[in-house]
Amino acid sequence: MTKQEYAISEYHDVEPIYAQLKALTGQPIRPIKREKMVEIQRYFDEKCAKSKKITDEAKKYIPGGVQHNLAFNYPFPIAIEKAEGAYMWDVDGNKYIDFLQAGGPTVLGSNYPLVREKVVEVLNSCGPVTGLFHKYELKLAKIINKYMPAVEMFRMLGSGTESVMAAIRAARTFTKKKKIIKVGGAYHGWSDQMVYGLHIPGTGRMEATGIPKGANKHTQEFFPNNLAALRRKLIANRLRGGTAAVIVEPIGPESGTRPVPFDFNKKVRELCDEFGVLLIFDEVVSGFRVGMGGAQGYFDVKPDLTIFGKCVTGGYPMAGGVGGRKEVIDTFAPGIGGTGERAYIGGTLSANPLSCVAGYYAIEEMARTNAPVIAGKAGDRLAEGLKAIIKKYDLPFVAYNQGSIVHLETSGVMLLDLKNPLKTMKEIKSRKHMIEEMGAAYMSQGMITLAGSRMYTSMADTDEVIDTALDRFEIILSSVEGL
Repeated sequence: MTKQEYAISEYHDVEPIYAQLKALTGQPIRPIKREKMVEIQRYFDEKCAKSKKITDEAKKYIPGGVQHNLAFNYPFPIAIEKAEGAYMWDVDGNKYIDFLQAGGPTVLGSNYPLVREKVVEVLNSCGPVTGLFHKYELKLAKIINKYMPAVEMFRMLGSGTESVMAAIRAARTFTKKKKIIKVGGAYHGWSDQMVYGLHIPGTGRMEATGIPKGANKHTQEFFPNNLAALRRKLIANRLRGGTAAVIVEPIGPESGTRPVPFDFNKKVRELCDEFGVLLIFDEVVSGFRVGMGGAQGYFDVKPDLTIFGKCVTGGYPMAGGVGGRKEVIDTFAPGIGGTGERAYIGGTLSANPLSCVAGYYAIEEMARTNAPVIAGKAGDRLAEGLKAIIKKYDLPFVAYNQGSIVHLETSGVMLLDLKNPLKTMKEIKSRKHMIEEMGAAYMSQGMITLAGSRMYTSMADTDEVIDTALDRFEIILSSVEGL
């Protein structure tokens, strides 16, 4: 028997999933019973007093009280003091199963000891940044090249958002075209050109506050999985100067919240080839988490450019980059001089020694331990257990996974779109609040999730951890209205 290479043990049939999701959004919400929510609120009031105090004070100095969207938890943010393996602890001493895993990059588990030790060695020898070349820049680029099929060359940057900006600039430089097409609802960072069609398909510039129209005038979206719509845009753009690139999350928008059919990426690749367009894979989440070869290896599709985020450093900061075909990546060649032939990018902290050593050893350890597959098996166990709970209580909720990326849709707010604008505008607030309450309920049971609807499992999630989590999920899912 050959060793399993990828975290996805069996790819799902998306049609039944979409049928379930449609049924979920087609009926009234089933929030947690009010008496249970009183109990949950009591947990935060009594057990999380230090978190509330510190984050209330933070609101005086930080907009909203936190510096990152992942930290906006209901009813108030929780302040974390320690993370290790499968767990996190807050400033009040409460212990949580960590299904956030820093937003996805820590496939090994949080604060992995060997990686931490190697980082400390580099900090002791040269500090976090020198401004000059360090040997781990080369070691990191080589190991990414080794495992990622479409990465001939790699240019490191400071974040996924920066990497998307650079990839689009490279695509336009290489093709001499302007239009960028994305999937509606997908998130590719917060640069001016990509704040377009965020979260809800069909919304265009709805969230582009503070962004001039010219900044994203060449950005377009098509509805998820609608290849015919993509073809129509490619045809229309051919008459307007052409399309530079199509950018997709290969497992589907929002880390597979809207899953794609298995052959979707191959068909997008074929369309890009037909129209002379570059294909960009956003593997900020799927890179290394789906497997050492990323989603591109799993689906056997080679994009022209690949976007990376914290996955290339195992969760350590100042992490991102663009990999891809040599002739396209070469548009980033460094040097001073206004020849007009190169795509200008920068970043003083890009490829700093701290990030590079963390990335090299994190990737090496993921390969040595087969961490993506182990994390994927944990995701399978969690998803199957959630499906069993949903069936037991005859709930309309939907659970599925792409290996270690586990989805639990209870309100369906992320599945709304503007094909039915009246329904979406009417229901978005109540469905959003419901999912916030669900996230708070899971946290009151000692589990941290992403926005109450997504869980990332890691190599640290043993069967015991997952089974404990399922017992806790059942307490909440059996407390919704209608039971």
